[in-house]
Amino acid sequence: MPLEAEGSEATQPSLGLAQAWHGTRRTHWRAETVAAWTFLAPALLLLVLLTVYPLGYALYLSLTDTQVGSSGHFVGLQNFIKLPQTQIFSLTLSNTIWYTVAAVIIKLVAGLALALVLAQRAPGMKWIRGCVLVPWVAPISLSVLAWTWMFDSTYSVINWVGMELHLIQVPIAWLGLPRLARFAVVLVNVWSGLPFFGINFLAGLMTIPHELYEAAMVDGVGPVGRLFRVTLPLLRPVIATVALFSVVMTSSDFATIFVLTHGGPMNTTQVLSTLAFRLGLATGDLANAAAISLYLFPVLAIATYVQVHLMRGIWQW
Repeated sequence: MPLEAEGSEATQPSLGLAQAWHGTRRTHWRAETVAAWTFLAPALLLLVLLTVYPLGYALYLSLTDTQVGSSGHFVGLQNFIKLPQTQIFSLTLSNTIWYTVAAVIIKLVAGLALALVLAQRAPGMKWIRGCVLVPWVAPISLSVLAWTWMFDSTYSVINWVGMELHLIQVPIAWLGLPRLARFAVVLVNVWSGLPFFGINFLAGLMTIPHELYEAAMVDGVGPVGRLFRVTLPLLRPVIATVALFSVVMTSSDFATIFVLTHGGPMNTTQVLSTLAFRLGLATGDLANAAAISLYLFPVLAIATYVQVHLMRGIWQW
């Protein structure tokens, strides 16, 4: 009995120390949690005010018949059902899809080519890489305004160069003809977004071990084979991420179209963002404008989910 009592008395201090240690750890964890939420609070507040609230309010407007000066009534999905039945919306939706697909594909191919060039070792390459970023960091409204002057039928520097080189005989109305206007808006979007693709692909190229290229060269694989067997497979996560981001940003591009063509000529360059602006501010139809703005939201959400699932599951990234 004395031995058992002595053993039980010996274990009591150790239990007390364990409980005290767990209590101290729990208090420390709570303090870290409070500190973390305190630092996150300003960012979360801005996120709610600038993203969550506008999105929720736009969703509310799209489910009503609200006009400027009137509160409107709840109509459910009526706005989303009626929109595809209008000719202007059908044309705008096809323009948006065409504009997004064409611009993203060109930026993917040209961005990869640009990254391969920037990855080469040459004198002054650091300065060249910095200059490549200028179109992307420049204010989009100012750069598009400069492109507007370049495409002007009277003062166009492009027409002047073409006539001086005897490539054209008369000035071309770049923004006055439907096909040329579509070409112009895609060109400007590619010009402004290409540096983003190139720099991200360049960062991905820098992470590929050089030993893989050396092993491929020893096996007799040429430059084209190394591109398709080494570079592209290892760049798939970067390509997928950049393409996803570009699809979202290009499909909602407003400044390029609005400054360059205002959606003309004859609505051939009208996209959903500019059409929503016209209806919301020009005619005061806030309900349909909100519905147009959110029309591609489910499609983009599903595409984002599928692409993220592929990146995590198939590519293990």
